[in-house]
Amino acid sequence: MSRTALRICPLCEATCGLTLTIDGTRVTGARGDRDDVFSKGFICPKGASFGAVDGDPDRLRTPLVRRDGELREATWEEAFDAVAAGIRPVVERCGPHSVGVVLGNPNVHTMAGALHPPVLLAALGTRSLFTASTLDQMPKHVSSGLLYGDANAIPVPDLDHTDHLLLIGANPLESNGSLCTAPDFPGKLKALKARGGTLTVVDPRRTRTARLADRHIAVRPGADALLLAAMAHVLLEEDLADLKDLAPHVEGLPELREAVSDFAPEEVAAACDVDAAVIRTLARELAAAPTAAVYGRIGSCTVPHGTLASWLVDVLNILTGNLDRPGGALFPQAATDRTPRPAGPGRGFALGRWHSRVSGHPEAKGELPISALAEEIDTVTDEGEPVRALVCVAANPVLSAPDGDRLDKALGSLDFMVSVDPYLNETSRHADVVLPPPPPAQSPHHDFAFNTLAVRNQVRYTRPAVPLEPGRMAETEILARLVLAATGMHGAEPEAVDAMVIEQSLGKAAKDPHSPVHGRDPRDLAARLTGVNGPERRLDMMLRLGPYGDGFGARPDGLSLEKLLAHPHGIDLGPLRPRLPQPLRTRSGRIELLPAPIAGDLPRLRAARRANPAVLVLVGRRHLRSNNSWMHNVPALTGGSNRCTVHVHPDDAGRLGIADGAPVRVKGAGGEVTAPAEVTADVRPGVVSLPHGWGHDRPGTRLAHAATDPGVNVNQLLDGSLLDPLSGNAVLNGVPVELAPVG
Repeated sequence: MSRTALRICPLCEATCGLTLTIDGTRVTGARGDRDDVFSKGFICPKGASFGAVDGDPDRLRTPLVRRDGELREATWEEAFDAVAAGIRPVVERCGPHSVGVVLGNPNVHTMAGALHPPVLLAALGTRSLFTASTLDQMPKHVSSGLLYGDANAIPVPDLDHTDHLLLIGANPLESNGSLCTAPDFPGKLKALKARGGTLTVVDPRRTRTARLADRHIAVRPGADALLLAAMAHVLLEEDLADLKDLAPHVEGLPELREAVSDFAPEEVAAACDVDAAVIRTLARELAAAPTAAVYGRIGSCTVPHGTLASWLVDVLNILTGNLDRPGGALFPQAATDRTPRPAGPGRGFALGRWHSRVSGHPEAKGELPISALAEEIDTVTDEGEPVRALVCVAANPVLSAPDGDRLDKALGSLDFMVSVDPYLNETSRHADVVLPPPPPAQSPHHDFAFNTLAVRNQVRYTRPAVPLEPGRMAETEILARLVLAATGMHGAEPEAVDAMVIEQSLGKAAKDPHSPVHGRDPRDLAARLTGVNGPERRLDMMLRLGPYGDGFGARPDGLSLEKLLAHPHGIDLGPLRPRLPQPLRTRSGRIELLPAPIAGDLPRLRAARRANPAVLVLVGRRHLRSNNSWMHNVPALTGGSNRCTVHVHPDDAGRLGIADGAPVRVKGAGGEVTAPAEVTADVRPGVVSLPHGWGHDRPGTRLAHAATDPGVNVNQLLDGSLLDPLSGNAVLNGVPVELAPVG
């Protein structure tokens, strides 16, 4: 007999509510939950394919342990015994930094990934942390840290109310949004236009989003920061800047005026390949709009000046008075955020507290560039031990990071590696132990990270839609046991990890004069927590201590897990509201408009005004049915237009003798790949485009469908040497390449 169950979709950042149809223990269908307080029934092809993702026959069902050189099925006990035996000797012999931790993008889409990796990192004491953030979004964290004192204080556009939206390097009709959690982003853009608003898109490709725009600016790849700096110049030169209510909270305006004085549109037009008059018009329209928001994403982050571009996005919102203003860009307030503290000076944000061992890259937000992972493994120096053991959670850097061939070889040289992954993929095939989490239908879901980026404040939680299959282990328990095995506590009960976090968190809250439980007994508070397991008790604690929480009785109408469970479609917490100066954690307690690291990087941007552009440069692209490499193993999400082809402009194709559909060789600093050409005017001349996440042709994987049409790995064209210096983010766009027909 079939039944229905609710589930929040974990397949992209939109976090839409789903209604699943379940036959026994199998998900047979998925549709949008019309009663979901946030998504209101919206669904995309990924969400509609939830059942196929959940039931993929290539998902691992039991742990794998390497014996005599081969990965073989093992019991959970044998697997964690092997983890303890593999990691602890490395720590004792070489020190904690010799254990690297890699966290992939899907890690952020699970409760386990939010709750347990921070505990693992703290317990290990390693500085060798590498995440997917340095492949896409670290520039935004760094610019926010420098401007506001908090790397996670990221303002998002008020899509439902703005009159003028400028998107740069963003294609939300394909991505559903990024660092801006917004179900039905396409619908919100259409609603913007329907109410008379203006949509401008800056992108070297004529994407689906660009086709919807009132104005499309086909900027030269990598010139985003120059374009934005010129717009800031116009606002200040023509006295169009008006900080409005922001003025008391901002310092550094005179210094900013001087810093952008030599970025006049006429000075950057050639480098951007955008007319100076058009740049001036963009700035004037932004200033004249009743409300406006500038939103930049991956295309503007994964370039040589990614942090400067991310900073300038916020600078434009500040100069037009649209930061922290309805219709502009506002700071969300998630239900599990810490208790808001009074406004005032904070500790600020520091870069480069330590550096990578080989190339000396500065850390950012506690992370080292994932582009440096291979050299941190395979290179011996006098600066300490190489990474000799690796913990890899939901990550496939062999495909997602630059120069996968080198990393592929480096992983094979490790003393020990453990992967938490549902698949035997291009990275996990190197592991000594693979710990497979259950399918998403068998896991609970709450979006800790994405609710801090949501375009409307709300809170939702769904328990597992399907009981845990016999022989499976919950992902929260897997990661808790991994913490114990990796830190010398192997054999302890996994509940001890959550109990320890609860004890420490409540003890700290009871001592905090701004907390609703200040002065109360932490043991009494812990006894009041509800939930069927440790992770639910932690969620209950975070809700009750949060900005909307009941404060363990101090605010009887506030949130708790019990109240949330009584609202299965979620609880609406209202539209985004102005919050300044409360979110600021800078040393001055104000927005620091021109931080020293930013000022120090501006000479590099000035030099870019005179740079000779390459004949051909590479950009990536995204498809609505693809998010990460593992989605290529789901038949419903591949085929059609979701193919690994080289987009090339007709002018370039004619000049180089490339025919549509014929194989073409693309060569970069890291290597070369061959893929079919797709001749299209959707890319501007001088630009070629390859999608990411492909290259499923390595032996030893178990991705049957992906292997039938493997595609090529675009990141193999990169040697990993090009990084944004402030954030350590890989430069994936605007990279010089050579193109030639095969044969």
